Amino acid sequence: MMGAIGTGNVVPGVVTASFGTSGTIYAFASKPVVDPEGEIAAFCSSTDGWLPLLCTMNVTTVTEQVRALFGQDHAALNAAVAAAPAGAGGLVLLPYLEGERTPNVPEGSGVLLGLNNKTFNAGTLARAAMEGVTMGMNYGLRRLAVLGVKAREIRVTGGGAKSPVWRQIMADVFGVPVVGMVEDEGAALGGALQAAWCTSLLDGNKAKLSDYTDGVVAPDESTRCTPDRARVARFRELQALQDQLSLALRPVFPAQRRLAGK
Repeated sequence: MMGAIGTGNVVPGVVTASFGTSGTIYAFASKPVVDPEGEIAAFCSSTDGWLPLLCTMNVTTVTEQVRALFGQDHAALNAAVAAAPAGAGGLVLLPYLEGERTPNVPEGSGVLLGLNNKTFNAGTLARAAMEGVTMGMNYGLRRLAVLGVKAREIRVTGGGAKSPVWRQIMADVFGVPVVGMVEDEGAALGGALQAAWCTSLLDGNKAKLSDYTDGVVAPDESTRCTPDRARVARFRELQALQDQLSLALRPVFPAQRRLAGK
């Protein structure tokens, strides 16, 4: 809730994505957004509105595993991803290292589809990891769109948002521009802004929270990435493949976990 305020997500039309250990995408709504499938949470916000939200369990926890596997620092990981082709040569990661919440696959595990002599290398595997977790979040973003919450631009925060190559992947997967924030610690900033707003209300003022966010919260335009049409089309195909793979393997996951002793 504080992250929403700290990214200016207090009026309809703003969508925020947080790329941390887990991933969240959320937007402001003046009325509850109820998902009959139960994939989108109909949270109350702390701004007298609603905060329809999706959450995935696997984002930087996946990329950090790959980085550690190849002994890379973050600069080397980003360089390896940038050098690999968009779409990772058809290599698709189902990134359910911790099971998954959206979609609801608690017994899921990670799967790589498309390993061959051309894709079995550090750069392509790293790229597949970044793309795979981003498509995992896009699954929920598309569900939000079905429920009427459509993104024209996404404000991104979290560790993943600091990577230029990852921000471009986000734009190409989501199909809309993405931009980082001048103040990346959105939750801390949001807490301070809400405190100021509440203090003002206690003093008898009738200010809106947007009066505070408009004057303080700002996107960092130097980080803006716009989607490339050809890559957007390719990621739509890869997204469909990841979705199909997820559905096909759901009956298999319980037996796999049992054999793994979990």
